[in-house]
Amino acid sequence: MISAAELTSLATTHDIISIGMLADDVRRERHGTKTTFVRVATTTADAGAPVSRPPAAGELRIVGVPVSLAAAVERVREVGAAASGAAVSGFSLADLEALSARDGRPLRALLEELRAAGLELVAEAPVDRLQDPRRSIEAVAIAGLSLARLTVDTLASADPMPLLNAVAALQRAVAVVRAFAPLPRRVNPAAPTTGFEDVKHVALARLVVDNVPSIQVDWSLYGPKLAQVALTVGADDVDGVSAEDETTEGRRRAPLEEIRRNIIAAGQEPVERNGRFDILRPLDKLGVVSSSIEGRQAQDERAR
Repeated sequence: MISAAELTSLATTHDIISIGMLADDVRRERHGTKTTFVRVATTTADAGAPVSRPPAAGELRIVGVPVSLAAAVERVREVGAAASGAAVSGFSLADLEALSARDGRPLRALLEELRAAGLELVAEAPVDRLQDPRRSIEAVAIAGLSLARLTVDTLASADPMPLLNAVAALQRAVAVVRAFAPLPRRVNPAAPTTGFEDVKHVALARLVVDNVPSIQVDWSLYGPKLAQVALTVGADDVDGVSAEDETTEGRRRAPLEEIRRNIIAAGQEPVERNGRFDILRPLDKLGVVSSSIEGRQAQDERAR
């Protein structure tokens, strides 16, 4: 157990190797060598817009700000009709807070209406944008929904410790956060980060926010290289992998092959999940779907 004083000292050091090793130890104690990832298909929040659900998608995510509750409900129904088993997630909890205030109705009632329409998960809760993080996250759980991930919109300063301590305290209060993505979704022009700082931030998140099961990095936002490094310093889950299997650059550049290859290169075992955090397909080092009948047949054929 790392003390608060030790964490404060680690936050000020430039010894990224030592911090990364400590974070990796914590990660391995909790998850072993397994790294989960989810293939996500996104669709706009605009009601009536076309919905495309690639067969490989484990999560169908509604992105954008709904113009009204009625529009959000209608869009959830449309997306749910096309989901074909994929988890249906959508919206930022901060935007739903604002919609609740604008319409003058309780957030819980708004969330319950979205759930009745087919929403399963609120896609993200940006902890630094929420008006009342504890109350709003509790409303998600009371409404029968899950929270896909806790996120950070913009870092207020170069020192991540106040935010990380606040996230750990929030989880002690609500105890429902499954994944925390500590890297900001937007760059703060007043305090831009470097790759070194991003890696250190991930490692510190794993050490400080030890009561949240998964530390997550976004594949589509930060790219394969940073995601791969993050997996060696505490991250154990990768969000936002493309659900499209077709690519003009050949099979080796297909999203599934690329995420698998990057996880293995980081010394981890790739395990595909869906948006509900159900495991879909553990992959062996040859990329075989080892949990399925097809995977076992493929292994037998290789052996022969």
